[in-house]
Amino acid sequence: MARGVRGRGAAGPRPRIQVVALAVAAIFLVIGVLGFVPGVTTGYGDMTFAGHHSGAKLLGLFQVSVLHNALHLLFGLLGLVLARGVGGARLFVAGGGAAYLGLWLYGFAIDGKAGPVNFIPLNDADNWLHLGLGFGMLVLGLLLSNDAGTGGRLDTPADRP
Repeated sequence: MARGVRGRGAAGPRPRIQVVALAVAAIFLVIGVLGFVPGVTTGYGDMTFAGHHSGAKLLGLFQVSVLHNALHLLFGLLGLVLARGVGGARLFVAGGGAAYLGLWLYGFAIDGKAGPVNFIPLNDADNWLHLGLGFGMLVLGLLLSNDAGTGGRLDTPADRP
């Protein structure tokens, strides 16, 4: 069995990429739930299902809607499922980071625009958070999974013995 890879019923620590994927998934689940808690979410009565006019703000800072919170919950659940394997954990963390960088670009592209393309409330705080999440997750996904699940080194040049 490759170093750092757990089989079914195997003892020992999980690869770091799986631990990070589980932690990120848990954070998204908590954020998704907190988005539905009055008091933690200010302007709770002004929350809309979707669209950029939702007046609700998680922690009084991040604009949210029912759809936005549901997406956090779905992303967290997806992370829990994918974190069961090394490849899935790598995909969730690195791929999720790339997706959040795309969401950061989307947030700036739709800023202040009305219409059907602006269906998730995003404010400047959301955009900066998405930038940080995107880079952080992408870097962790790429750095923590270099040799996990590969069975050996990724680079085996012909000139090495």
